[in-house]
Amino acid sequence: MNAMSNNAEAFLRRAEALATPAWAGALRRQGLDALAKSGLPTRRAEAYKYTDLSPIARAEFGAAPAALARPALPAPRGRARLVFVDGLLRADLSTLPPRPLSDAAAVLGTVENSAVTPVAALNAALAEDGMFLDIPAGEQAGLIELVSIVTEAAGPIAFHPRHVLRLGQGASVTLLETCQGPDGVAYLHNPVFEVVVGEGATCAHTRIQQEGGSAYFLSSVHARIAAGGTYDNFTLNAGAKLARNEIHAALEGPKAACHMNGAQLVGDGRHADSTTFLHHAAPDCASRQTYKTVLAGRSRGVFQGKILVSQAAQRTDGYQMNQALLLSEDAEMDAKPQLEIYADDVKCSHGATVGALDEAQLFYLRSRGIPEKEARAMLVQAFLTEAVDGVADETCRAALDEAVMGWWREMAA
Repeated sequence: MNAMSNNAEAFLRRAEALATPAWAGALRRQGLDALAKSGLPTRRAEAYKYTDLSPIARAEFGAAPAALARPALPAPRGRARLVFVDGLLRADLSTLPPRPLSDAAAVLGTVENSAVTPVAALNAALAEDGMFLDIPAGEQAGLIELVSIVTEAAGPIAFHPRHVLRLGQGASVTLLETCQGPDGVAYLHNPVFEVVVGEGATCAHTRIQQEGGSAYFLSSVHARIAAGGTYDNFTLNAGAKLARNEIHAALEGPKAACHMNGAQLVGDGRHADSTTFLHHAAPDCASRQTYKTVLAGRSRGVFQGKILVSQAAQRTDGYQMNQALLLSEDAEMDAKPQLEIYADDVKCSHGATVGALDEAQLFYLRSRGIPEKEARAMLVQAFLTEAVDGVADETCRAALDEAVMGWWREMAA
């Protein structure tokens, strides 16, 4: 083991002690090889220049034993739902029958970089449970909820769910993912999604991340989109001590589309990182990215977005914008937009802005009798509107609005 990989020794020892489910064999070998070779990235790695993972490397996390007595939770009502508690599927709280990951063998580890990038390799080496949603061709699956809950009884744990979502030709699904945990528990939640969108299929994926204030949240989504397919992703980072959300997407067929939007609400002492990599590999494809970050107190936000346009991807239409709103002089925002273009006939643009609340707008609202806290909340909501507008489902929009208001109430308290 070389010097660079020493910071992953505890995770490697944990992986060696795990029983390996049949579905995880090849995936685990890929992850172990990548993790043993490179370890967890340090800030010397360009992609992690602004996000320090050393606290995770130094922490001592255990696994939540399957026999752990878990408190009763309210049974879900109405919507289709899969519920994970402390990293393990709770069939008694789920309204969908779980499908074993062994059925997903044809997909696991096949989406580009889904087993070898640092965060995905850590997941591949340690994954023990996860979701497999297989939407048959032509089926309109509607809204499905994926819920992750960490309980106070869990202690300092790490869990690495591997989720697979496959849509057949012309299928559609809306996935609402929520992640929650208590403030007083240190834990690591490291989910990986492998998403395969078939020809003409549509997947809308909304994530609301509200992990506890002592938690670490590392996540990566790896998606490939076939001709005429659409993958829409919206991620709200509103929790965790350190959160990094990566999305790697490839537009593999003509007229495919990908929309990656998000908002980061970063409180005092917290760090949030959104990193995207979008590969235009086919002609006549379109992509849109809009990320908004609001920072309070001594906090730090990061946005890194790269669009790669291959030579074959003529008539590409790509747009990327990230904007940050600083509510404190002690807050910091780092932005690194990138375009790498090898085609001739393209329309691509990117931009970044960082600023504070507009004092003139704040004065106008206050002059109309609106209290300062309420006026600030209105301006923050207006700032976030462009990113949130991309979420079409009313249930997802309502959940996002509630999470944003909850964060603001906490900041204003």
